[in-house]
Amino acid sequence: MSCDLTGIGVLITRPRGQAEALCDLISDRGGSTISFPTITIDGPEDPVRARALLRQMPECDLVIFVSPNAVRYGFALLGEYGLPPGLPVAAVGKGSARVLAEMGITVDILPQQQFDSEALLELPQLTRVAGKRIFILRGNGGRSLLGDTLRERGAEVEYVEVYTRQQVTADTTPLLSTWYEQVQIVTVTSCEILDNLSRMLGERGHSLLCQTPLVVVSERIQAQARVLGCNHTVVAPEASDQGLLRSICNWAEDIGNRSA
Repeated sequence: MSCDLTGIGVLITRPRGQAEALCDLISDRGGSTISFPTITIDGPEDPVRARALLRQMPECDLVIFVSPNAVRYGFALLGEYGLPPGLPVAAVGKGSARVLAEMGITVDILPQQQFDSEALLELPQLTRVAGKRIFILRGNGGRSLLGDTLRERGAEVEYVEVYTRQQVTADTTPLLSTWYEQVQIVTVTSCEILDNLSRMLGERGHSLLCQTPLVVVSERIQAQARVLGCNHTVVAPEASDQGLLRSICNWAEDIGNRSA
């Protein structure tokens, strides 16, 4: 997508190592980026248990990947074993499906519009799961809605926590002192990232955050932003770098039109 982001500073809150592509897309269009990770991603707390569970995959009826990180860290733990042939695969969002495709895995079950646990649970393949054993690959302490609902529908659910997430500790003084000059818009790709960002910025920073437009990747994050008092939000058309870029470009164009 072509657009002019000259003079636009974008705060990127993704973990280190997962923001470079988006930063490049913005920089290529004249914008500036401020990398401010609010979360770190690492391997599982108990890799021995995770590997032991993954070895049981041939006995399950379905595996669900809740995020791209679940795919990356899950396959790192699987190693040479990989997924059992013929095992149905579900993904919560397009990002997970894209990473699976890069690994040569076809996703059998994927929402087509809204990309979250709620949308996945509405699909017919997940409404008739009584007696099935389902593995959910996720990070530590993820949402329980998916597993709880599948259990209510009669499935045997096993969570496999293949990575950990932790809030970053950082000095926010430099960012806050230059916020008005450097930050025109903020990207947020999960509720946890948003909550961490708000806590890290403190009272003064929270006020600045809620005065600044946020580009988010789901209506659930938008709702959480509103709970925090941040009402200037835009939901990207898809949870991808291109989707975030499109929303940033549309916002910048709208601002330019209003000031013309």
